[in-house]
Amino acid sequence: MPPLTDPTDHLIESVEDGVATLTMNRPEARNALSAAMSAGLEEAIPRLAEDPNVRVVVLTGNGGAFCAGGDVKGFARSSSARRSDSAPGVGTGRSFEQRVAGLRTATEIVRCLHEMAKPTLAAIPGPAAGGGLSLALACDIRIAAASAKFTTAFAKLGLSGDYGGSFFLPRLVGAAKARELYFTAELIDAREAERIGLVNHVYEDADFPSAVDVWKSRLAELPTTALGFMKQNLNAADSGSVGDVLDIEAEHMTRTFDTEDHHTAARAFVEKRQPRFRGR
Repeated sequence: MPPLTDPTDHLIESVEDGVATLTMNRPEARNALSAAMSAGLEEAIPRLAEDPNVRVVVLTGNGGAFCAGGDVKGFARSSSARRSDSAPGVGTGRSFEQRVAGLRTATEIVRCLHEMAKPTLAAIPGPAAGGGLSLALACDIRIAAASAKFTTAFAKLGLSGDYGGSFFLPRLVGAAKARELYFTAELIDAREAERIGLVNHVYEDADFPSAVDVWKSRLAELPTTALGFMKQNLNAADSGSVGDVLDIEAEHMTRTFDTEDHHTAARAFVEKRQPRFRGR
């Protein structure tokens, strides 16, 4: 299916075979977040989360980059020209409270990526920085091209960080390493990112597009309902007690016993063949 938005837009959406792909599309700015891109993500991600025809959501970037985070040139223009439309939370045309509320609304997309009842994949073809890195961290699985680079970036701009990176990074690389990466804004390459657990897999640049296709198909063929409950279990384990997790596991396990996917898989097991899941 062709993109649902004009390719000149800052966000391109396509849906094919149960896979929804959102491509950040400002290659001239390494896909830095613009107001239009942020608005597109805010609209698309919750909608795709609820679409029963979508079984996996992929977030990626055009032109050899993932996302450079906030538009630093826009920040500078906002500071010098007192503009308030360059990015959520930026600009002096609104009150402090309005700016906080605007940024908080924009960043709700990371919670949706983290909690939606279907797998999310960050396909990282190149640099991911600041809020762009945080968007990748919010996804369930991250794969990267070998030439990709990663940095929290915020400290170099005198900023404290947003888009949930403070939540996700310590859970992936540990508290001490997360603090180091935030404080120093060190630039790390893809192999180091893989070594510390920031990304799941790294592929040579020439192999990366086919690897993305394999991962998209693989995730779309899994039992989507069960994966949604798995995400809830794993998210609950971040802050709940053992008893809390046992309670939610028991409820979700019982629910999945009643799904079509489970019945299909049970029959396939007896018949010694691979099941074909339909996500229900």
